[in-house]
Amino acid sequence: MKKVIHSKYQDFELDIDGFIEDFDSSGEGIKDARNKLKLFQLNTMVLNVKSFKTPNLINQIVYNFFRKSKAQRSFEYAKKLMTLGIGTPNPIAYYEFTTPFLFKKSFYVSEHLKYDLTYRELTHNLDFPDHENILRAFTRFTYKLHELNINFLDHSPGNTLIIKNGEGYDFYLVDLNRMKFKPMSFNARIKNFSRLTIYKSMVEVMSDEYAKCSGDNFEKIFELMWNSTKTFQDKFQRKKRLKKKFLFWK
Repeated sequence: MKKVIHSKYQDFELDIDGFIEDFDSSGEGIKDARNKLKLFQLNTMVLNVKSFKTPNLINQIVYNFFRKSKAQRSFEYAKKLMTLGIGTPNPIAYYEFTTPFLFKKSFYVSEHLKYDLTYRELTHNLDFPDHENILRAFTRFTYKLHELNINFLDHSPGNTLIIKNGEGYDFYLVDLNRMKFKPMSFNARIKNFSRLTIYKSMVEVMSDEYAKCSGDNFEKIFELMWNSTKTFQDKFQRKKRLKKKFLFWK
């Protein structure tokens, strides 16, 4: 086993070790899909522990010898985001379990964040209170990411937590293991919005706000953002149909 614990949380090492050891039999489950999420109480804190699914055989070799694990990347990217002034739940630790040749399980531990909504609520309810203001604030937040050379590759509806702060909103990124930190082209910036919504009206608002932030032409931004959105949705639905056809027994 390999473990790395943030210096601020070293005093809780034995407690966190226990949460990892007893992960399957304890904790409050909040997600049970490809990866599992559980909450654990630690004094006055609530910890969010993410258990990554054991990768396929090829990736077990890749992660063991050539590439950082999802847990390690999540931990390191969270620390980097915080140094750049971007919100994310406080990173606490990551754990990796391997054999001499194969990578097995890994865990990422962060402080659980109480939030008011995610971007997903905006896509499920177009009449959500203060919908347009939240959407415009989210667009400004995304522009800030781009200006800081942060390409959040999993910029999707469930991966931005939103907390109301007075008359404004604060945004926090989660599911961090897929990121690039380098300057983004105009096309890459606008295509970064493609996974967020199916609604043209939301794309119009985001295009308008991004044009105000960047000084670029609204029509140019909207055309690329809407076409990228449609391309992503077509690909997603095609993949869904193929999966249903060839994996019909699942």
